[in-house]
Amino acid sequence: MKLPHYTPDGESHPPNSSEPYRSSVLRAPHRPLQLIPQHLTEVTGPLLGPDRVGELDHDLTRQHLAAPLGERIIVSGQVLDANNRPLPNTLVEVWQANSAGRYAHDRDRHDAPLDPNFSGVGRTVTDAQGNYRFVTIKPGAYPWRNHDNAWRPAHIHFSLFGRAFTQRLITQMYFPGDPLFPFDPIYNSVRDEKARQRMISRFDLETTQPEWALSYKFDIVLRGSDASVFEDEEDDQ
Repeated sequence: MKLPHYTPDGESHPPNSSEPYRSSVLRAPHRPLQLIPQHLTEVTGPLLGPDRVGELDHDLTRQHLAAPLGERIIVSGQVLDANNRPLPNTLVEVWQANSAGRYAHDRDRHDAPLDPNFSGVGRTVTDAQGNYRFVTIKPGAYPWRNHDNAWRPAHIHFSLFGRAFTQRLITQMYFPGDPLFPFDPIYNSVRDEKARQRMISRFDLETTQPEWALSYKFDIVLRGSDASVFEDEEDDQ
């Protein structure tokens, strides 16, 4: 049994090679891509359901002995299909830099401080209405040496697995009003302005918790005219 293949939207999804985003040029394929068919056995195992999620995986501020430094925020939204129907039981993972703009990763050599109480990784499963929710710290901007004085806007990476590894999709969530948007070649590699706007979360006062955390909404649409922008798994942090 072969499953259907959906061609990426070339108008909104970034090209494999974008000259201003220098490392993409080095790793972009030089030959036509070959489609590898996915069969039923490849998308039915291993299953990625609620048993893959720990009690505190959704709350990046409670995974260590003390609270991390920085501005506590809530990030929530819905995962939807092309017909605006919610997608339940979808594994959603996030990873991000800490409030100083540094990842807890060996390859991050930025001289900003690490936070021993913040690993920057979380996961959850959408509920029956396709809703997800994370508690975390607002990430900081960081330099990335793509060009002179290059800084990445504050962002959170999202990974959606569906029910198996072969269904994985990755995108980035940005924050409204970031002054670095015009200068970031990754953000601007998305050619369609409306698609770029869909990568920006919106401040949501209703889900803010008074005297505790601000809140941002970020819905993820898998296909259709309002689809989110997805990227290659090897894209920049």
